[in-house]
Amino acid sequence: MKYLSFFALIVLLVACSVKNPELKLPAIISDNMVLQQQKQVNLWGWSDAGTNITIEGSWGSTAVALTGPNGFWQTDLETPTFGGPFAITIKAGTIEKVISNVMIGEVWLCSGQSNMEMPMKGWAGAPVLNSDSDILAANYPEIRMFTVTKRIALEPFPNCEGTWEVTSPETVGDFSATGYYFGLKLYKELGVPVGLIHSSWGGTPAESWTNVDFLKEVSGYENIEQDLAEGKANNEIFGQFLTKLKSIAVIDLPKELPYQNLDLNDAAFISSELDIANWQEMKVPGLWETSVLPGFDGVVWLEKEFEFEGNAEGLALYLGPVDDMDVVYLNGTKIGSHEMLGVYSLERSYIIPANLLVTGLNRIAVKVIDNGGGGGIFGNKGPAIVRGNEAIVELNGNWKFKPAAVFVANIIYQFEDGDKSFDSFDGHPMTFDQNSPATLYNGMIAPLVPFTFQGAIWYQGEANVGRGEQYESLFPAMISCWREIWNMGDFPFYFVQIAPYNYGDNADETVSDIRFAQLKTLSLDNTGMAVTMDIGDAANIHPANKQDVGDRLAFWALAKTYGKDDVVCSGPLFKDAKFDKNKVEVIFDSAQNGLVLRGDESYFEIAGADGVFYPAKVTIEGNKIVAVSNKVKIAQQIRYAWCDDCTPNLFNTEGLPASPFRAEVE
Repeated sequence: MKYLSFFALIVLLVACSVKNPELKLPAIISDNMVLQQQKQVNLWGWSDAGTNITIEGSWGSTAVALTGPNGFWQTDLETPTFGGPFAITIKAGTIEKVISNVMIGEVWLCSGQSNMEMPMKGWAGAPVLNSDSDILAANYPEIRMFTVTKRIALEPFPNCEGTWEVTSPETVGDFSATGYYFGLKLYKELGVPVGLIHSSWGGTPAESWTNVDFLKEVSGYENIEQDLAEGKANNEIFGQFLTKLKSIAVIDLPKELPYQNLDLNDAAFISSELDIANWQEMKVPGLWETSVLPGFDGVVWLEKEFEFEGNAEGLALYLGPVDDMDVVYLNGTKIGSHEMLGVYSLERSYIIPANLLVTGLNRIAVKVIDNGGGGGIFGNKGPAIVRGNEAIVELNGNWKFKPAAVFVANIIYQFEDGDKSFDSFDGHPMTFDQNSPATLYNGMIAPLVPFTFQGAIWYQGEANVGRGEQYESLFPAMISCWREIWNMGDFPFYFVQIAPYNYGDNADETVSDIRFAQLKTLSLDNTGMAVTMDIGDAANIHPANKQDVGDRLAFWALAKTYGKDDVVCSGPLFKDAKFDKNKVEVIFDSAQNGLVLRGDESYFEIAGADGVFYPAKVTIEGNKIVAVSNKVKIAQQIRYAWCDDCTPNLFNTEGLPASPFRAEVE
């Protein structure tokens, strides 16, 4: 008996000496989540190598897994028809985690750039239509929202940051407006819980969201692997430089207005003792990323000295738009600022107190805060001291500049004097940021794989304006990339065609090329496009009407994914054109019940052999239009709404607008 007791003691001691295995889950698998109904949904995590994992859903399904040598495990769990709340219990040895308040329903991924990122509460200078009342009414506990924290990465990252939120007036304000309205429409029409995973970043191009294997097949990215290798070496040099600098995490700044009153030794840059004679120069108006500071996001001081004589009453400083934020000083005194996100297209004009201007030499100092892309004082008109509409002192031309801080991966690195200053850095600048190829795929998409969802919605394209021909292959490559990595077949992918906006002089072709590339992407299986030509804002790249955008995306899902035959999901789409002398007959899909032309103006144009387009008169015959131009003898081309900021007027009888297109004689 004593030997048995001794043996039991040894077993107990050995058991106590073995460390209990750890159990770590990705952020996307957590309390309040929604799982896709009636699927074998993927679950995964990390534990000690060789650990047995058991999973039990409170609805009755179970699953097991075994961690591999690297500690990773993955399995799938069968889900029932929609319902909840449920719990999921995951065990690794004696360690147990319970995921609570889980709903079963429909899950969608929402991604893109700023028009997808734009929150329900809007941005300063860029409101969301009816958002105040819609936020107050957002008592929908069965709609759950997950926002992926912004991250760039040079390799696929294993996990993301974020939490599932239950929709309420307190939580919905910070969530994607387009995503929310899409989910709300599905919830009301289907009557099932809805999970929305939001992963977007303003100002970013499609190549940022695409992995290297697919990018290298796209024209312009054939050498992407070599470029990445060289860029990583540059990043190591720049990274060593950054370690010497004082840093501030953006997440530690105030949530509402993180960049307001951000003091980066500002007093030194507005001091009357400051000598700017040896600073570098940049031309204003203009964006620094296309000139003197390629790839630079951060804080830059732009300063300009000018002579003034005369009456100082009734004057203002006109700057024009500033990408993205600004604080403006005249002779050391602050005269105005815009320190909030989403105002980069807003033209700045600040009243000048009469006592600030002096006879003789004056100095303007503009602190420009650029949190992504572009950067600087830009626009069609140069800055000036103005009285009413009259320019008293022209300020365009060369301005002195000095960077004060650089932004890298949501960290603000402040430059200082001496050997830590930006001027002392003689290596290569940061090669990769959120606009660089594959960085957001690696940092914000790869961590979500292989979470099971129904489909994806996408709102992006503005950042690729000017590269329409490339976008024709880039955008489909991105879609194919996501479909392959998730291994869920050709899951539904519904996207928004970019809205009207004044991109500047001679932008009609470049913007229209992007819209046409988006139209062509409908050739991919299981895709759909929400046209927004009637709800844009020529003066604001972030249109206020996000409800119609979300609804129109939802129409595609309801009709094509959920089989609701009574839902019309698309406006008129070009099908065919027949050319006959100076006349062109255009046939449309998605116009079975006829076409409607609102107003007398026609946005159809016809060109002959010389390629010069002339306005055409249009008549409607059922699901086709007949366009005629007396200025063209033999029509060779026709196009519709080929403009950056016009609001065309062709609809189907259900009230959905036609997509811009172009066609020519074959």
